[in-house]
Amino acid sequence: MMKSEWKKILIFMLLLWQVLLLAGCDYYVNEQPEKQPAQQVPEPFRNQDSRGRYDTIGKLGTHSISIPAGVIDGWARYMGAPGDFADPKIKAKYQRPPKTYDLPIESFGFQYRITDGDVYTSFRQTEEDYRRDNETLIPYGKPFPWASVSAYGVYGAAPLNFNAYVQEGFKISKEVTDIEYIQQPQPLYGLTVYKANNGIDPETGEPWKSDNLTEDRMIKKDQAGNIKTYIKCQFTQHINSCRHMFYNDGWHIQVRIGYSRTYLPQWQEMEGRIIQILDSWRVTREGKLLGKQIGKA
Repeated sequence: MMKSEWKKILIFMLLLWQVLLLAGCDYYVNEQPEKQPAQQVPEPFRNQDSRGRYDTIGKLGTHSISIPAGVIDGWARYMGAPGDFADPKIKAKYQRPPKTYDLPIESFGFQYRITDGDVYTSFRQTEEDYRRDNETLIPYGKPFPWASVSAYGVYGAAPLNFNAYVQEGFKISKEVTDIEYIQQPQPLYGLTVYKANNGIDPETGEPWKSDNLTEDRMIKKDQAGNIKTYIKCQFTQHINSCRHMFYNDGWHIQVRIGYSRTYLPQWQEMEGRIIQILDSWRVTREGKLLGKQIGKA
């Protein structure tokens, strides 16, 4: 090969290397800001359990909390974080802010034992209790003493009542399924009860044999007439489930509970016990506990 041809090839390779180098610099300059973490702040103090596991921290509604490790069923979701089905591109660009005791929590869940007010915690006796109850009670149709609890922080101007929600539900039931919910003359455990067509299937003239669209609905209002508790329960099987929702003004939260209808008489106690559990997790903005944490291992 001629010396001049070698020279041309060498010059071409040098030019190509310079182009690639410049492109790499552009990529580095353009991409680095996207990958930078949120502004660095000092790591807040976090409580730990006997196994050295750190609590989950944040602010639920109006109170800062420190949730004992091993309690949460799944994980806590913080306000503004992409949802499970969000666009992957949005997730890739999202930069989670540093976790502090002021970071608003959208929701989290846990298991609560109705019989004594304790909570499920992994690597604690309640884990064994929960597993045993699953194996020895559920398969035999016996009441399961655990309730599934989800707590949601309410922020902004959202109402702290079910007024519109309940009325819309009755309206949709009438318009879509031609089922009218009628208030019953006698309350049940302090709850105002509504039954689908007074509990009678209009096609047969007999009590409903299915509760797929005809669950009993129950409400409790406060002194101002606002619906603070809303419960829907199945009724056609020996043991049925209830879906129970309530608002708490002091915390600015909505709580949802699922449990066996066997425990419906204890609905008020359940609401109080769940707030006691949350109160036990309250902390100062610096992370100092305000009481003994229920569920701590």
